[in-house]
Amino acid sequence: MKLKTRFKELRKGQGLSQEEMAQKLSVTRQAVSRWETGETVPCIDTLSIMSKTFGISINTLLGQPRELYCQACGMPLREDGSIARTPDGRFDEEHCRWCVAGGQYVGPETMEEMIEVCVPHMKMPEDAARDFLRKQLPTLKHWRDNRD
Repeated sequence: MKLKTRFKELRKGQGLSQEEMAQKLSVTRQAVSRWETGETVPCIDTLSIMSKTFGISINTLLGQPRELYCQACGMPLREDGSIARTPDGRFDEEHCRWCVAGGQYVGPETMEEMIEVCVPHMKMPEDAARDFLRKQLPTLKHWRDNRD
């Protein structure tokens, strides 16, 4: 779904007029109208405000344009409910809610501990899951930045 359609649906779903939406986003009604017709797109700062206003991630707002993965455990972040939040309530699109809470990493201390936590949740034989994670985890930002 395109941003223009998604934005219009979200605005109407909250029962807001274009004028009321414009006030919430500190823009003009004409800007809202141009976004809904696809004539223009909002800047990244406005997308961030929209995300917070609607309680959804920017990725969801944009219609899932890219696949997100937790940069600590590698879990796909396909639904907003699995995405961590920053201390101010914004989405942290780099982490799942099981690895980061309140902006702080709360997952296992070592890669081997992470592997043992993740293996039971993977839909593959345990040995294959362990081999996969031993190759995958070192490529993720958390483990690159925080070597065991």
